[in-house]
Amino acid sequence: MRILVAGREGQVARALVARLAPDGHEVTALEPPELDLTRREGIAAAVRAARPALVVNAAAYTAVDRAEDDAALAHAVNRDGAGWLAAEAAAIGAPFVHFSTDYVFDGRKGAPYVETDAPSPLGVYGASKEAGERAVLAANPRSAVLRTAWVCSADGANFVKTMLRLGAERDELRVVADQHGAPTFAADLAEAVARMMPRLLSAPAGDEAFGLFHLSGAPHTTWHDFAAAILDGAAARGRPRPRLVPIATADYPTRAARPADGRLDCTRIGRVHGIAPADWRDSLARCLDALVGPIAAPKE
Repeated sequence: MRILVAGREGQVARALVARLAPDGHEVTALEPPELDLTRREGIAAAVRAARPALVVNAAAYTAVDRAEDDAALAHAVNRDGAGWLAAEAAAIGAPFVHFSTDYVFDGRKGAPYVETDAPSPLGVYGASKEAGERAVLAANPRSAVLRTAWVCSADGANFVKTMLRLGAERDELRVVADQHGAPTFAADLAEAVARMMPRLLSAPAGDEAFGLFHLSGAPHTTWHDFAAAILDGAAARGRPRPRLVPIATADYPTRAARPADGRLDCTRIGRVHGIAPADWRDSLARCLDALVGPIAAPKE
């Protein structure tokens, strides 16, 4: 079938193409200027030209700190553009998959968030993504919104690649140890979309196949412990192992506030779509194999 992916160079977009194209689907992944989420006319033209059976929005304004001073553009892409794209999908009868974030929450619940918890974003990025969720669901009732967190892959800029780079440059790394969540690998998100597709394509509006879903990796962890797993895995592949020092969020100030506890409860997507969170430790190993190389077999 024809699938339109908004985004081409991003982590999730690349993973979607890599996962769906080998199944024989005709996947069109577009970025500006072919598909600019700030231009409604261009969005409409791109959707009409692609004639997709399914539209997936893997494009977003994701510069969390820069968004504090660039609110207009963040909302133009994450709210307006997402809503316009969902509306154009609805106009041709196509279901819509949209990615959102744990940053729609303030991290003060003290337990994993469920889909019915009220959003309370701390910054512009989270606010723009929460507004985008509402815009998407209002524009296309056959939308599945996947909130996720800490996205990583062998592509693009992400925490895994940053730790590998810094680990090769420094003898000591200081990483925040009081922010909780779960790494999620782009390939696992793409696999989830592939598994959801048959039901999304056949289900009518109002079916529980649509709506808000949480999907992140498992188990929950901290940035510090995730960094330790990355550096340990790299060391097992021959890289130097720098010292890792836990620090508090207050010791690493940023322009935008981050949720201290963005853990997501992924029960609903398991019940509705039969999808369980992937173990990020296994996904990390595959990512490190791609970026660093496989662990050498022991010599006899």
